[in-house]
Amino acid sequence: MKKEERLKIESQVFKKLVKHLQNRTDVQNIDLMNLSGFCRNCLSRWYAEAAEEHGIEMQKDIAKEIIYGMPHSVWKEKYQTDANADQENKFQSNKQKNH
Repeated sequence: MKKEERLKIESQVFKKLVKHLQNRTDVQNIDLMNLSGFCRNCLSRWYAEAAEEHGIEMQKDIAKEIIYGMPHSVWKEKYQTDANADQENKFQSNKQKNH
């Protein structure tokens, strides 16, 4: 596979992942973190970091809007729920693994 073909495929897969996460508003970031060690916020941070690596200034809020499909504040208001004790305990116990 040529590098250009691989980049196109990876781009398409990334877009599908982002779209999937945008559609699955029922899935909380804390659940993603507890199961996989990353969440929408991580993706937005990686997005901004990659932009910076390519000399493109990217504000965190803009990167979050790209990943969430709306301003982060709107997503939080519409879809974010409070973490329960079990979710918070799992998050705290996994914190070291996720950095």
